[in-house]
Amino acid sequence: MTTPAYAAILDGTADDLFSVLGPRADGDARRLTVFAPDASQVSAVVGDSTVDLDRDPGDTAFFTGRIPEDGPYRLRKTGPDGATLEHHDPYAFGPVLGELDEHLLAEGSHGRLWEALGAHVMEHEGTYGTHFAVWAPNARRVAVVGDFNGWDSRRDVMRRRRSGIWEIFLPDLGEGTIYKYEITGPDGTVLPLKADPVGFGGQHAPENASIVRDIRGYGWHDGDWMQSRAARNDREAPVSVYEVHLGSWKRDATQNDRPISYKEAAEELVAYARDMGFTHIELLPISEHPFDGSWGYQPVGLFAPTVRHGPPHEFRDLVDAAHRAGLGVILDWVPAHFPADAHGLGHFDGTHLYEYADPREGFHRDWNTLIYDFGKPQVANFLSASARYWIEEYHADGLRVDAVASMLYRDYSRNDGEWVANKDGGRENYEAIDLLRRVNTETYGDDPSIMTVAEESTAFPMVSRPVDQGGLGFGFKWNMGWMNDALSYMGEAHEHRRYHHHKLTFGLSYAYSENFILPISHDEVVHGKGSMLGKMPGTEAEKFANLRAFYGFMWGHPGKKLLFMGQEFGQSHEWNHAGQLDWHLLDTPAHAGIRDLVRDLNRLYREMPALHRLDTDPEGFGWIDVDATEASVYSWVRKGTGDDAPVLVAVNLSPQERSSWDLGLPRSGTWREILNTDAGIYGGQGRGNMGQVTATDTPAKGFPASARVTLPPLSAVMFTPAA
Repeated sequence: MTTPAYAAILDGTADDLFSVLGPRADGDARRLTVFAPDASQVSAVVGDSTVDLDRDPGDTAFFTGRIPEDGPYRLRKTGPDGATLEHHDPYAFGPVLGELDEHLLAEGSHGRLWEALGAHVMEHEGTYGTHFAVWAPNARRVAVVGDFNGWDSRRDVMRRRRSGIWEIFLPDLGEGTIYKYEITGPDGTVLPLKADPVGFGGQHAPENASIVRDIRGYGWHDGDWMQSRAARNDREAPVSVYEVHLGSWKRDATQNDRPISYKEAAEELVAYARDMGFTHIELLPISEHPFDGSWGYQPVGLFAPTVRHGPPHEFRDLVDAAHRAGLGVILDWVPAHFPADAHGLGHFDGTHLYEYADPREGFHRDWNTLIYDFGKPQVANFLSASARYWIEEYHADGLRVDAVASMLYRDYSRNDGEWVANKDGGRENYEAIDLLRRVNTETYGDDPSIMTVAEESTAFPMVSRPVDQGGLGFGFKWNMGWMNDALSYMGEAHEHRRYHHHKLTFGLSYAYSENFILPISHDEVVHGKGSMLGKMPGTEAEKFANLRAFYGFMWGHPGKKLLFMGQEFGQSHEWNHAGQLDWHLLDTPAHAGIRDLVRDLNRLYREMPALHRLDTDPEGFGWIDVDATEASVYSWVRKGTGDDAPVLVAVNLSPQERSSWDLGLPRSGTWREILNTDAGIYGGQGRGNMGQVTATDTPAKGFPASARVTLPPLSAVMFTPAA
């Protein structure tokens, strides 16, 4: 052994310890070299034999000796205090990753990347331990550090592979091991310790190390759900989404205001969402993230459920419970940006490995975050594999992709001269477009029963159209235009609404250009925007009536539904991520009435095919009266297919009752009033049509029949034929 090799190990610059440490053939035996700077004696235990190794006279941290040629061995180290520790030698084990893994990782086409990279508990060469693998192609040296080696980066230096992957099998380590990577950059700079990009678990913020999690062996009980999922996620299905920030839905005041756990949510949240009639729960990002105030939208762990609510298997408990209750689970997934925290992906191996190098491409000033280099094959592979991971390993029923507009356009939120054009001189980010198409192609290719949803705030075409037709391939898109127009209208004073009548009708001019979800999301009740109830004009009673009428308008309008938590009972205050919802408001009849209305709207939406079956087809909608501007009245008919009964929706958004209002109808006869937002059970005054109206063969508004109905002030009513 040469002194320079020892010296490099001692000073932490050696990058290939496998060529120095471990066993080597030596005639009819093996020559074993061990680095043990804190040991006074080292022995090798081979079968029933114990061989004391000699301390090198020049470098006292090294021990060497001849051991038998065959058989596994363990190292027994004796410290200065006489205490002994026995373990396997990590430098006795060969590589885990095969040539195919290397090839696929190098070219960015490894469909199951999480099975190759990260920290995997396994048995390797007959020994239990954990295999660590990380992509750091420009690093000079990578070591795994943690409590198990005293955070001494000289001990467990990883093996460099040709693909730019570094790997090592550390025997005897398993579930719960805390670790990070120490990486030396190409210029010799030792970087801040990094968390594992493909780690399956992490520490609770503000601590930020990765944690080995054995994600194998979960026993799912959701087979019936998985078989029926395609029909439940279909464009013709009723999809009503309850959007939840798990950290502030409920908290335990008896335990220092602790957020609800995954296991508690599996009971309480699932039961509540089911009782309320929602079909899906959508969780704000549960990927591991360092800053609570980002609500998860600045993740560092795209393969790790946040430990804030429990370990990975307990997150699976939540999904499994939702499925057994007949609820889908949609996860918010964030490929648009990531935080610049020192332990994260930024400047990961001493270069701009994950992010664009040019800050005009790679830095979001709005959010003070970094932007993935979508054109780099390995980065695109990392992101697409993350999407597939949540669907496969956690049975997620869908992914809602955040901030898609910021990905599509290179000039997003940038002034002239502050962005880099594409190769054709335009503003579209071709690489991001390709990534989104890849994600949708691969996820739907794996399992066509899932759904992907885009939060895309521009008029970018064909977001929810198939890739082979030139679209981005999403299943659905949030209708941000409808949301902005509708909330703008509802915020107008009652006497001014006649001047803004078109804001509630314009959405139908493009309602079928995409497969739309109508979102009233967390973004509308934060950052000074107030609550939904607070947006409404008028007296306190009128605010409640307006909100009830708006929900009737929303559930009667074409498009799937999404409502953020708290708005289903008229939360009074703006959402606060650091506290729980104002559940005590449900002791107030007006708030309980809104809750009961939303429950009934969800029930009608599920039970009446006309309200959901043709949500994305213009054949399912027809205006009755689109121009009742002075009265602020809107009416339309929703239609299904075949023998599906039609549903007539009429909304009066003025504070005056409209009695004897003529409504055109598709047929004569008795029409039942199946919903009235002014009903007393919802907190209204009980005005309406005594449960039904009779339509005659008198034509009106282009329809063959008509009826005179009462439209209470600030209300929505729905009718369907009695037979």
